[in-house]
Amino acid sequence: MSEDKGNKMSREERLAAKLRENLRRRKAQSRQFQAESPDKELPKPGSES
Repeated sequence: MSEDKGNKMSREERLAAKLRENLRRRKAQSRQFQAESPDKELPKPGSES
């Protein structure tokens, strides 16, 4: 069991890779959303009269 761990990534490495992949995907989605609707910003709290 522990012998094949040298060939595979550790749990921490797999999780770190997944987190980086998820972050890249979410950043891309955010950039796409902002490019589609730059004038539709969310209202800031406290700006309502």
